[in-house]
Amino acid sequence: MTAPTPLILDSAAQDQLFRKAHTAGTFSGQEVPESTVRAIYDLVKYGPTSFNQQPLRIVLVRSRDARERLVSHMFELNKEKTLGAPLTAILAADCEFHEHLPRLVPHLPDAKDTIFGAREMREASAQFNAALQTAYFIVGVRAAGLAAGPMTGYDAAGLNKEFFPGGDHKALTVINMGFPREDSYHPRLPRLGYDEIVSTV
Repeated sequence: MTAPTPLILDSAAQDQLFRKAHTAGTFSGQEVPESTVRAIYDLVKYGPTSFNQQPLRIVLVRSRDARERLVSHMFELNKEKTLGAPLTAILAADCEFHEHLPRLVPHLPDAKDTIFGAREMREASAQFNAALQTAYFIVGVRAAGLAAGPMTGYDAAGLNKEFFPGGDHKALTVINMGFPREDSYHPRLPRLGYDEIVSTV
């Protein structure tokens, strides 16, 4: 009798989301429609966060003008790949996310002010939870059959001033997105093994 697999997600889905998915540097010229990005978000919005906060904000860069403005803040290594991507998303943390908490956690009506009233507390929580949501978003991009190329190589102060001038949003990463082609990926780099990471107490 065959032992049951430890994972209930089928092997093809595991490959799609993790084992055969790589960070992409190039993409096919096929456009990424708005409906696909909407479907990605409508899936990954269910990923868990602290207090059900939703600090992630996404700016989709489609126009030539906006892309050139973005590229002016990217480090040299990332300029060409960003210019060549069919779609680029800027993912940021909204440090005023707490304004939505009365709707998102109605059973804790005072959380907005009693827990997240201090700006320093909000910023730390926003950055951590938006980073969680960023990871969910990348997996969602892969679930849609797209490739993702997340980057943190940019002038953060310049990027924030350019795209989030109000000061309440802090960019976390820039993600090039598109349909992969055969040369989209570099060979996979090594990963640490289970016994190097996990301990039991």
